[in-house]
Amino acid sequence: MVNAYSFDGIIVFVLLTICTCGYMRRVPKLREWFFTEKKGFAGIFYKASIIGTRLSVFVAISCAVMAFWLAFLR
Repeated sequence: MVNAYSFDGIIVFVLLTICTCGYMRRVPKLREWFFTEKKGFAGIFYKASIIGTRLSVFVAISCAVMAFWLAFLR
């Protein structure tokens, strides 16, 4: 179990947000609904989707390392 207020929990939350927004960006209807705003609070999802698509290899490696960390080393 990951505590939401620990550093591990914050990293897991950020990685899951980036991965989710990256995949949601590929669906045309969801792109129109969620990723039209580029500023403000809704802009966080747009920026996360950009990070997820441009740095997909690094995000995938980070997710694998974090999964290994949480499963075996913690």
